[in-house]
Amino acid sequence: MVIRYMPRTADAELNLDMEAMGAVLITGPKWCGKTTTAMQVAKSVVNVDDLIMDVRTSGIEEIAPESLLRGERPHLIDEWQLAPKVWDLVRREVDSSGETGAFILTGSTATDFRKVVHSGTGRIGRLHMRTMSLYESGDSSGDVSLGSLFRTGDEGISGYSDCDAECIARLLTRGGWPAAIGKSEAAAQRIVEAYCESMIEGDVRWPDGHRHSPEKMRAVLSSLARNSATSASRSKILEDVEGHGVRMHENTLDNYIRDLKKTFVIENLDAWCPKLRSKTSVNSSPTRHLTDPAIAAWMLDAHPEDLLSDLETFGLLFESMAVRDLRSYAQAIGGKVHHYRDSEGLESDTIIHLNNGRWAAVEIKLGSEAGIESGAKSLRSLERKVDGAYRNKLAFKAIVTATKAAYTRDDGIHVVPLACLRP
Repeated sequence: MVIRYMPRTADAELNLDMEAMGAVLITGPKWCGKTTTAMQVAKSVVNVDDLIMDVRTSGIEEIAPESLLRGERPHLIDEWQLAPKVWDLVRREVDSSGETGAFILTGSTATDFRKVVHSGTGRIGRLHMRTMSLYESGDSSGDVSLGSLFRTGDEGISGYSDCDAECIARLLTRGGWPAAIGKSEAAAQRIVEAYCESMIEGDVRWPDGHRHSPEKMRAVLSSLARNSATSASRSKILEDVEGHGVRMHENTLDNYIRDLKKTFVIENLDAWCPKLRSKTSVNSSPTRHLTDPAIAAWMLDAHPEDLLSDLETFGLLFESMAVRDLRSYAQAIGGKVHHYRDSEGLESDTIIHLNNGRWAAVEIKLGSEAGIESGAKSLRSLERKVDGAYRNKLAFKAIVTATKAAYTRDDGIHVVPLACLRP
């Protein structure tokens, strides 16, 4: 059976990096589609993990690293981090040949530059992938383009999606792993379960050979799930873990969180620090997010029906879902996503900041009338507070919802269903 490739928002970025750089490193969580995307342009591939299994050894020493570079180019080296010497060999090869688009490296663990000689800057491009957004999975109508909003500002928009709050709850618990798309709800849940259990039971190859206690890993992931889309402190996470009967030293917690970050299970949202008219201090604490909201839902044993009856939890996990999608869309148009919160209590769930300096403020609400009004009030307050040097570059203000219809309010604020968005 031929499996059809589902285009990703990263495709254009990969093609551009292949044209500009000698090699490209693609990172992202396990099973998010890195290898499949790379194979759309690669002409040969070697999987380092498979080679390790073939030689029946715990290391790569019995395989000459130089042999991993052999193959028709573009040559894909999958899970390259298991043979870290490959990095410098690739960098040296693209230096000497001057060739662009020669190699693609994929890995589910962040690069440990202590194990390489050269950072690869200027030779090896970097591309990060995530689990599939609703547009990539075919669940968004795509009626509203994020890029177009930056170009048109507060001009009126319209759009429609058949996906209501119940639909969003089901998509949230399904997750964005490519293998889950198009599967039954039960099959998709097994994929989420397999992903979570692989982390808990130690099937993941943790950085530096760390081994983690399944009991402690489950407690940490559960606490992170309960604190999704919040700025919960380390002490709050530790208190939460210990409150559920698991004793843990703060240094141990740091180790667990560090490895979850290095394997892209955690992707926190950093703070945005603009110039302000007032002397108000900006809170620099990140907002906590797991890479896919389905992880949080599974750790909380939250099914679609549970979310619909617990709107507070649904709202927090929906925020994580929207952040995942906005990150993919923003990256595709040359931007990054942050959050804003200051000492006076003013906040914005997301700030989308493009490389050209333009920015947009986006609140995330399930879609009640009260929630939309609250979001609109925050957006107007933020616009007034940010210094004019930045305010002149404000492209638009929007509220992302779990509703069906996209429209522009009389005050110029866009209301956009998540299932209507695209890059």
